[in-house]
Amino acid sequence: MRLLIVEDEKSLAQSLGRGLRAEGYTVDLADDGRSGLDMALSRPYAAVVLDLMLPVVDGYGVCRELRRAENSVPVLMLTAKSGEYDEAGALDCGADDFLRKPFSYLVLTARLRALLRRGAAGRPPVLVVGDLLVEPAARRCTVAGERVRLTAKEFAVLECLARRPGEPVAKSDILDSVWESAFRSDANIVEVYVAALRRKLDRPGARCGIRTVRGAGYRLVPDAH
Repeated sequence: MRLLIVEDEKSLAQSLGRGLRAEGYTVDLADDGRSGLDMALSRPYAAVVLDLMLPVVDGYGVCRELRRAENSVPVLMLTAKSGEYDEAGALDCGADDFLRKPFSYLVLTARLRALLRRGAAGRPPVLVVGDLLVEPAARRCTVAGERVRLTAKEFAVLECLARRPGEPVAKSDILDSVWESAFRSDANIVEVYVAALRRKLDRPGARCGIRTVRGAGYRLVPDAH
């Protein structure tokens, strides 16, 4: 899952980014409201962690513009202010939840998980392709009932393919969905992870697999044979 953190306090943003990446999330960072808004409107995020007091455009303005554009991404607003008016303002402009600084990292991640569960309410809890079952919420994968152990990035690549079964998915789409900007020019990294997934999904009699679509990318199919 890809998250966006919009926070101008660089040490805090980098600390949150490191922690969330260690838990398997893909994280993008923005340090002002305008760039954060542009990023949130240009690609799908599972959730946005949005500071209230930002340069250029404040958190209220970012959230209002997202909702005006009918972007329903879950937003967790961070505020250094105290008082019910700031909390009410965060909710009135379209934020889904708020958290007052200083905060516990454990509380922030728990709030994020709650937002992600609500944001995924309209999505199927299990993705099924042949005898492959992918459970995004639990980050679990099975083939023919047998558990397949995947790294966080392997799972993210597989989920990207499983959400579009039978459809060619371009390497660039996988890069955008799974990796931070520093890796997005290296399509070879996708080939490495697809090769690793093929080895792990290759079970006797398995009715699923990843096929290469020449010039178009990869597709996950219910019968690889």
